[in-house]
Amino acid sequence: MPKMDAVVMKPTDNVCTVLREVDPDAAISTVVDGETITVTVLEKIPFGHKFALEPIRSGAPIIKYGETIGLATKDIQKGQHVHVHNLESRRGRGDKVGD
Repeated sequence: MPKMDAVVMKPTDNVCTVLREVDPDAAISTVVDGETITVTVLEKIPFGHKFALEPIRSGAPIIKYGETIGLATKDIQKGQHVHVHNLESRRGRGDKVGD
């Protein structure tokens, strides 16, 4: 089996976690639901951070572990770094009603 550069926790996830730091324009391979896919990342992604597996619209859920971990604060392109600059957590926040 080829060495994977990243991991997807659940087939419904729209983000992928890198297992090493990757540079812009790197082709990153992972397995989603038994199928190997490759995405070219658009920017430097630090070890343990996420990138989008598909375009994600502003306000749409960011899904990891099969669960919504936050909402996109702006449009995110496929292969773009997903972190605090474009993701707002919806968990454990005392400043948002209903959390």
